[in-house]
Amino acid sequence: MENNKNEILNIENKIYVIDDKQIMLDSDLAELFGVETKRINEAVKNNIKKFPVEYSWKLTVEEWGFLRSKISTLETGKGKHRKYLPTVFTEEGIIMLATILKSETAVKMSIKIVESFVKMRHFLIDNKDIYKSINNLNLRLSDTEDKVDKLFSRFNKKEYLYLENTEYDAYSDIIKIFKTSKENIIVIDPYVDITFLDTIRNLKIKVTLITQRRTRLTKTETNKYNKQYNNLTVIKDSSFHDRYLIIDNQDIYHLGASINHA
Repeated sequence: MENNKNEILNIENKIYVIDDKQIMLDSDLAELFGVETKRINEAVKNNIKKFPVEYSWKLTVEEWGFLRSKISTLETGKGKHRKYLPTVFTEEGIIMLATILKSETAVKMSIKIVESFVKMRHFLIDNKDIYKSINNLNLRLSDTEDKVDKLFSRFNKKEYLYLENTEYDAYSDIIKIFKTSKENIIVIDPYVDITFLDTIRNLKIKVTLITQRRTRLTKTETNKYNKQYNNLTVIKDSSFHDRYLIIDNQDIYHLGASINHA
């Protein structure tokens, strides 16, 4: 009895859904029927009139790509390097296939497969509202992803990676970014200290610093700095955690560490 349950479960794991149709792969049927996959496809080729499109069809590249993403066993190697696109069979196609193969194994297994199809169909009907909700959610998520991709495709993205013990390179490139500004720079950095003033003192533009309320940069330090250079506005706002540079209200840089760490 236990072996029968395991056999049914094994069959259920090989039933997939494409366009609301329950199907099985030729390779999975070949395994269950105890024959080679080419024998399955030869049976279809030699009896083509017995397999209308409602019974069996060859997957398109898009369908096979979709199905592969759903079948975890393919990641371990099964079907990963198939030379040809698979042929799939509906419940009716599997019954027809069993009658053509005529082996005792194929006939017995086809009965168990039909039982599994019926069980899966009942499960899908009983849970149709859940699946409908999941499908609607997936559609909304897909739509959101498309909108995000379109948004970020408009950005000219560049990334710079600095490994350990390359602090000067990072500092030098930050200075280069500052020097590209023609009008103003907005710096969002909650953790700056007095070294930030050394970074901006030779700039001939307006600098706005947004930093946390309990900043390490004291009021005395900023007052003395502005008395001589007069180009810094400090805004205290603890809403931010990440660090950003905004150049001329146009180019945005996200920093992985605080400027004073460079």
